[in-house]
Amino acid sequence: MQDDFSQCMVLNTRMAARAVTRHADHRLRRFGVTAAQFNILTTLNDHPDRSVTEMANSIAMERSTLSRNLDLLERKGLVAKQAAEHGNRRIVALSEAGAELVEKMLPEWRKWQAELRDTLTNPDFEGAIAALQQLAKL
Repeated sequence: MQDDFSQCMVLNTRMAARAVTRHADHRLRRFGVTAAQFNILTTLNDHPDRSVTEMANSIAMERSTLSRNLDLLERKGLVAKQAAEHGNRRIVALSEAGAELVEKMLPEWRKWQAELRDTLTNPDFEGAIAALQQLAKL
């Protein structure tokens, strides 16, 4: 029996992730951020004052990649970093400009989420997300 590598979960997951990210990057270009930066900004919006390590863990991003993106977002005036009261942790928060940008991007995100939902008809969107979340726990 011949292995069918076109059915490989790793290959298909990576291809889907790259395609969704490219699409998101294209949609977010007019706001001056990438999909990864959008995820950082919305995470800060929903969970303010997390440490860099906590945020990296929550969005499955390498700490060094997150730090590099936070530096870019800080230079753009969208986030502010400060030392934690205890220890050597850094706390990151949205700036006022960052919060305003998130609000401006949300209608585009909602539209693109609706398009993705429409794209996924079998399995349904909720099933696909649940499957990806289960795989992310590996």
